[in-house]
Amino acid sequence: MSVNRPNPVSVGTIVWLASELMFFAGLFAMYFTIRSTVPELWPEETAKLNITFATANTIVLVLSSITCQMGVWAAERFQPRRTGGLLQVNRWGMHEWMTLTYVMGSVFVAGQAYEYAELVEHGLTLSSSAYGSVFYLTTGFHALHVIGGLIAFLFVLGRSFSAKRFGHHEATTAIVTSYYWHFVDVVWIALFFAIYVIR
Repeated sequence: MSVNRPNPVSVGTIVWLASELMFFAGLFAMYFTIRSTVPELWPEETAKLNITFATANTIVLVLSSITCQMGVWAAERFQPRRTGGLLQVNRWGMHEWMTLTYVMGSVFVAGQAYEYAELVEHGLTLSSSAYGSVFYLTTGFHALHVIGGLIAFLFVLGRSFSAKRFGHHEATTAIVTSYYWHFVDVVWIALFFAIYVIR
């Protein structure tokens, strides 16, 4: 009779993500506290937001969670590389799915940078108002977490390419990175609704 112990790396990642959840809870608390203090700022400032662009950018990030999970499933069956042509998506391995996820995450970050530039042109800066402060702090800290995820994907791919044989260690790295990426996506969905939908 054998006892299956939980993977310590997975457990450690989940515990760390719980602490990250507390960090974002603090940002949400700050956002709604400021909103309740100066509600008159919100109609004027939220009118500057480009909802259509933000929605498209959000869709890219949400879809990247799907591609990331496809990469995880490939890693779980120990398939690092594609077994067919590049256009045969059903035969892709972890490398292809994780690379696509990395590209989509990069597109999201570039989209946020573009949105920031547009908002600054319209007079919304970090120091222009209380709204500007909470907008840039909440979305900015999230963007830093996305960039952290992109660095993690480079680590996953680098570890896989350098491994003589793709095994449990490489698969575990991909799995725990996906936990983080899904977490970042879920946090953004909540932020999107708080900032762009509940105006």
